Amino acid sequence: MRTTRRRVLAGLAGLTVLGACGDPRGAGMPKIAYLVPDTASNFSIELGLGYQAGAARVAGVEMSVSGPQVVDGARQAQQLEELADDRIDGISVTTLSPELLARPMAAATKAGIQLIAVGVQPPPSSGVPLLVGNDNYELGRMLADEIIARLPANATGTVVLGTIAPGVPTMDFRTQGMRDRFVEKLPGVTVTGPYDTAQDVPANRAAWARLAGANPNALAFLGNGDPDAFNLASVRAELGGRWLTGAFDLDAQSLAGVRDGHLTAVVSPEHYLKAAVAAWIQAEHAKSGEPLPEGWVYVPGLPVTTENVESVIVRQASAEARAAQLGAQVEQLMAGARSGPRPITDAR
Repeated sequence: MRTTRRRVLAGLAGLTVLGACGDPRGAGMPKIAYLVPDTASNFSIELGLGYQAGAARVAGVEMSVSGPQVVDGARQAQQLEELADDRIDGISVTTLSPELLARPMAAATKAGIQLIAVGVQPPPSSGVPLLVGNDNYELGRMLADEIIARLPANATGTVVLGTIAPGVPTMDFRTQGMRDRFVEKLPGVTVTGPYDTAQDVPANRAAWARLAGANPNALAFLGNGDPDAFNLASVRAELGGRWLTGAFDLDAQSLAGVRDGHLTAVVSPEHYLKAAVAAWIQAEHAKSGEPLPEGWVYVPGLPVTTENVESVIVRQASAEARAAQLGAQVEQLMAGARSGPRPITDAR
């Protein structure tokens, strides 16, 4: 007998339905949903595609993806409350405003809805038992390593860091990883920032243009989000900059920037993989009614440079290409999740 809550209410207003697994919805069909930070940014699109692919591995479960049009923590919290008031068995959540979603997360878990945090560690007060995500400190060190490899061992000068979301643990860990790696490997380099580079794309570009203008002799400019990547490439091309650049995620413009030499490197947090694993776990548990496992399912990142960018561009060309190239890795990660997640308190 299923133990998850099943409240039947009308409508799926506000949801972007990407598809359903198995047969069309019928009475008693389990229902899961994914709430993303926004519906337009590249990383949210990657998350949605991954969630769709992961849920499709479990027949007979209905799935949907939704989120605000732009990153808006208050609106996302409202949407979580709306999802929890619908007939729902499980919700996965990725948010850049964990403090704003703590209360509705806690209310949903108390009501018997199975919640999974994806990418961003849930607040302890939320009661969310499972995180599927990266080691973001490791991701920051990974990006720094790509820049350090291209600088002299006795390098001196300035490296400028930016952040799209000050105070969000995911972003702070990435920045700290970058900073610590430079201190460790290139002690003669001065690391400044992180400066707030904003989530809004035009504001982000303007921020990097100001920072580049104020630091014309910098060795490198590094951001911790996806608009940082393609905007740094654009600013470098426009100014004819000779400095190194790096950021995160796999936006098509960013991959073109790596290919064309205006981005030294990007690190992919592999959003598709995280969401696919979360959806697979959630669909299985929504169908069986068994409680979710507790802990942190670790998903590694991927550095992208001129050496592998062409193969990544091919992988990112379509949902079908992603599924074909990443399917085996999803299965490996799922096997690891079944064997036992890491302690959620170790997540960073």
